[in-house]
Amino acid sequence: MSAGLLPERLARIDEHLKNRYLDSGKIAGALTLVYRRDELAYLSPVGLMDLERGLPMAEDTIFRIYSMTKPITSVALMMLYEHGHFQLNDPVHRWIPSWRELGVFEAGSYPRFQTKPCERPMTIRDLLTHQSGLTYGFMERTNVDAAYRKRGIGERFDRDLAETMQELSTLPLEFSPGKAWNYSVSTDVLGHLVELISGERYDEYLRRHIFEPLGMVDTGFHVPDDKLDRFAACYERNRKKELRLQDDPGDSPYSKAPKFFSGGGGLVSTAADYLRFCRMLLDGGELDGARLLGPKTIELMTQNHIEGGHDISAVSAGGFSETTYDGIGFGLGFSVVLDTSRAQLIGTPGEFAWGGAASTAFWIDPVEELIVIFMTQFMPSQTFNFRGQLKSIIYPAIVE
Repeated sequence: MSAGLLPERLARIDEHLKNRYLDSGKIAGALTLVYRRDELAYLSPVGLMDLERGLPMAEDTIFRIYSMTKPITSVALMMLYEHGHFQLNDPVHRWIPSWRELGVFEAGSYPRFQTKPCERPMTIRDLLTHQSGLTYGFMERTNVDAAYRKRGIGERFDRDLAETMQELSTLPLEFSPGKAWNYSVSTDVLGHLVELISGERYDEYLRRHIFEPLGMVDTGFHVPDDKLDRFAACYERNRKKELRLQDDPGDSPYSKAPKFFSGGGGLVSTAADYLRFCRMLLDGGELDGARLLGPKTIELMTQNHIEGGHDISAVSAGGFSETTYDGIGFGLGFSVVLDTSRAQLIGTPGEFAWGGAASTAFWIDPVEELIVIFMTQFMPSQTFNFRGQLKSIIYPAIVE
């Protein structure tokens, strides 16, 4: 037995993935990592990372982590918070002046919108908690997100972060900041704030202040030529629910350095690298002598910041998210479990987590000193409930 976990129960992870997903061709491959009490208790790659080339999934496979970039961006900004550069209730227009006169949607469609003034300015806390009024174009729910699609917000990578922020200043918000919760490009805005406050280009800030100190050697905004042989293919399903190549690593956009450094979804990484990031969080902001944040900052980030202590379901504007809403709150960059019975998930109140569009996921349980990282490359992430299924297997393996 390792780290108080029964190995025969952890072995059910691979059995489950093979029986339910690999043998039926629902996914190409996956990697699951379980870390508890400073021990690596389970690390298992299964299946293939590239069906077309017949390449097996490996421990050092590189994955598109998409929105698992968001917690890293939130940490980057809060590192600047610890230098006294801003307060959570500071208005965003302090750094982006064109956002001073943002309007809230009332009626109309692009480019003829009717808007009303915001009830109050958007704050940095609104961005960190997805209560900003911004949205995502892929929601396909409102006239505002349709405008995002027409303007290519978050999709056109020929613009840098500053140019994207200027585009956003011309579009209405879905609601007045603080009035609802809506998954959005908010974390891309945070990446630009890191640039403006630090004076460093966003990718360079991450490299110098997070990746190099933590030893995250395979994490970045593109995959270098000498690592492309470790880069997984990404898949989706066709109308017959058969796997279809969505992004070939051989000619992927990730094989080239981008102009747009998406703080909300632009990174690639490995399970080993992301474990180092998670260990830093679990250990109160420090890993192997490299301190990124203080313990009280981690505590602040992993509290529920939805007003009144409500869960997301009470304030959600609707639409997609990388978490369910019932019994789940939201902190400064993470979902936070409030009530396991309401969430209908085994686990512990206080767990914090997030996931990515290609079905990657992680969670950290401070009470159990537990980190779980799941990596695969299948879009969209809401197709299969990998996180819930893994929780139902892993938590019963804890016996001491």
